[in-house]
Amino acid sequence: MNSGLPAGWTIERVRALSGDPSAVSLSSDRLVVVEVEVAGQNDYEPLRPDVTLAFHELCLARVDDEWFMGQLEDDGAVICWASYGSDLAEAIRSL
Repeated sequence: MNSGLPAGWTIERVRALSGDPSAVSLSSDRLVVVEVEVAGQNDYEPLRPDVTLAFHELCLARVDDEWFMGQLEDDGAVICWASYGSDLAEAIRSL
């Protein structure tokens, strides 16, 4: 199932480029947040990704054509730390 992936992308292509044969697209019914610093303290801002890809414990979540990298937590939530741009191939190379 390639639902939500950019045009021309398949989960097989994601796996090949990442070198992770177990990479998967995650269901959208999970908490995805990005860590932000506000007034010197860390806080979390909710994201609404249209696709989230998991590479073992690392994830890429696409929000408004921008890929955010984060970590998959034990409870299934994804905590992102930064945007890696709009190019999925470049974001995958950053894993």
